[in-house]
Amino acid sequence: MNLFRDVIDFLTNGDNWSGTFGIPHRLAEHLSMSGLTILAALVIALPVGVALGHYGRGGVVAINVANVGRALPSYALLVIGLSVLGDVAQTAFIALVALAVPPIVTNSYVGLREVDPEVRDSARGMGMTGGQLLWRVELPMAMPLVMAGVRTASVQVVATATLAAVISWGGLGRYVVDGFYQQDYPEMIAGSVLVAMLAIATEVGLGALQRLVVSAGLREKGQAEILATAVSAGAAQQEAA
Repeated sequence: MNLFRDVIDFLTNGDNWSGTFGIPHRLAEHLSMSGLTILAALVIALPVGVALGHYGRGGVVAINVANVGRALPSYALLVIGLSVLGDVAQTAFIALVALAVPPIVTNSYVGLREVDPEVRDSARGMGMTGGQLLWRVELPMAMPLVMAGVRTASVQVVATATLAAVISWGGLGRYVVDGFYQQDYPEMIAGSVLVAMLAIATEVGLGALQRLVVSAGLREKGQAEILATAVSAGAAQQEAA
């Protein structure tokens, strides 16, 4: 009970809400690194997954290559990257991008491959070009699974960015790492709570965005059908491995 009260005191203490070491500043650091990471991962992974899904070739190779980032422990990437690059921010950025790329590549590839072949044939029969087929048919139909990959990657990045504090980067992870080394358990728990709340807010926010970008017809699909598609994405990862 005392520990719980100490955590509340830490979170409500005005001194912890101002200055370089305050919660708003650490939150801004965490958001900026996470946001830049997801943006970079989208630029790298989304075109690859969409192109491979559209043409239906090279998907297994791409998923295997992308999953190298998932197979390597993030902490190991941080330590190795710091020894090579010598820059904390660059090291954290590269390690987080490597974590975010696999689910985006996999989900975008599988999402496009799951489009019904009869729908493709009908679109071609109507005279659609390859580009029109991609933008007007395949991408809208694949959007639920594509957005699921983006949501998964984003939540993973927000949570894993906490580890970057181990190599002296900032963010909310500083409270967890500093609290641990100083045996200041209220600070450590408060930092963990803040990271968890940010991860939940990220999931909820992207869920709202998904409802905006996914067509109403696809939103009305049964949960069983959506789950089956997600399972197909997982099966593709296992087959590629």
